[in-house]
Amino acid sequence: MAVLASIVVYSCMALCLMSDAVADQLRVGFYSQTCPTAETLIRQTFNDAVQKTDDIGADLLRMHFHDCFVRGCDGSVLIASANGNTAEKDAEINQTIEEEAFQVVDKAKAKLEAACPGVISCADILAFIARDSVAHYGGGFYDVPGGRRDGRISLASDTSELPGPDLRLVQLTQIFARKGLTQSDMITLSGAHTIGIAHCSAFASRLYNSSSSSGVDPTLDAAYAAQLKQQCPTAGSDTEVPMDPPSELGFDNSYYQGILRHRGLFTSDQTLVSTPAAAAQVNLFARNSAVFTSRFALAMVRMGSIGVLTGSNGEIRTNCRVPN
Repeated sequence: MAVLASIVVYSCMALCLMSDAVADQLRVGFYSQTCPTAETLIRQTFNDAVQKTDDIGADLLRMHFHDCFVRGCDGSVLIASANGNTAEKDAEINQTIEEEAFQVVDKAKAKLEAACPGVISCADILAFIARDSVAHYGGGFYDVPGGRRDGRISLASDTSELPGPDLRLVQLTQIFARKGLTQSDMITLSGAHTIGIAHCSAFASRLYNSSSSSGVDPTLDAAYAAQLKQQCPTAGSDTEVPMDPPSELGFDNSYYQGILRHRGLFTSDQTLVSTPAAAAQVNLFARNSAVFTSRFALAMVRMGSIGVLTGSNGEIRTNCRVPN
């Protein structure tokens, strides 16, 4: 109960850190009058999906990240390519998000349209279902403000704004700063890598293209590197491996403990201990799972306010894959 209480406090703090204009439009309980069953219906849809595919929540969480970092949290990642336009959904960086995850959002939207036509945005569905994913895997439940509206534009070329697995601390910090997020937010949100899988191609350079004599990144634990080489026998292997092997389906601080043992899977993971200030935060989270969980809730609410469309801006899509 103490952990949950602190999560709610951090959610309130995050709301206070938003700009006044955004805070006036995004609020917890946004649909309490217009569609009081909205969050329940979304959670039920997620629960049905995770019973069939136990790791689907990792894709749904990543989808919310990828949505917010491109054009803001406007549901643009859900739009399908059409009329010669390649949408974000079909960009290379989003190809590892399973189609099944998009179908979960479709199912949630269909339920909501049946219950409350034209009320709940696709962008809000992503924000709520990302929260439900975190809670399902043990990260705790936190309040998510609603009120986002949907965008009408989705371009694959815009996904160049997304942080990649080979980036260093300075680059990551700069990308997050452009979105109004701090280095501390970035380190906290990186903790989402405690669940889900990665393809070998995302970290092959650490195994086969390093400047060291062995070809292995010297910041990568030797035993872990050997294990990864067995799973990815060539740089072109397409095998999937857990991002946080000790806790693949547990939303906890194991990810940070792994980084301290030089077992961060991506360059962008291991780089989080490359300065004393960043390393201090990693150490804090590695020691105290409750602090990480609370800070993660705060950072998610902050991220969920990036570039939102509210009020009369944007639209409420009837079909999340197609602008009205």
